[in-house]
Amino acid sequence: EAAIGSPDRPKADLERDAVARPREVLAFLGVGPGMRVVDMFSAGGYYTELLARVVGPAGKVIAYNNPPYARFAEKGIAARYASDRLPNVQQVTSTIDDLELAPASLDAAIFIMSYHDLYWRPADGSWPPTDPALLLGKLHAALKPGGVIVVQDHVATAGGDTAEVVDKLHRIDPAVVKADFAKAGFMLDGESDVLAHPDDAHTILVFDEAIRGKTDQFLFRFRKIAAE
Repeated sequence: EAAIGSPDRPKADLERDAVARPREVLAFLGVGPGMRVVDMFSAGGYYTELLARVVGPAGKVIAYNNPPYARFAEKGIAARYASDRLPNVQQVTSTIDDLELAPASLDAAIFIMSYHDLYWRPADGSWPPTDPALLLGKLHAALKPGGVIVVQDHVATAGGDTAEVVDKLHRIDPAVVKADFAKAGFMLDGESDVLAHPDDAHTILVFDEAIRGKTDQFLFRFRKIAAE
């Protein structure tokens, strides 16, 4: 509550809260003081800042972006971290291939509206091909036993070629996400419908003004199974 209500948060973030519902998302994640968390494809850092305020000075947040994300959110990133205003945040910009995370160093990770981009293959080559299995393997190794990953994304209709659906609509079939995490050694630990919008037909581009901010979204929590 203190993190969300901080008077030092940017005005644009406060305006986004009503749609993003960070209170419910952060409670679902279960983050707390002293934790170490990575915000995957953090872009301009809306959730990075909230996480930084929750984990506090004894905690740490890694704000990860690949080069295209960093270029897209360049101005927002510069404003977010100006004058070292979030000293417990470490910015990391690299390809997935070059991403290095210390083994068993993280308590949690989040993908907010970004997991589908692992399957994005634009014809113009503006987005580097990424391997979901490679990234999830790196996160699995970096999480402590029992660590969690929360994924929030736009729902796509089941079936169809995932890359084609992502390219056309920027959505993803929830079953694809569950299957990816199961293969990577995670168990599904929770689901929430707090961001569900049943009136969404799942067939419209998420940036279309008719649906923007009102897409049907899933919220999954996956847990790294502790060794016995």
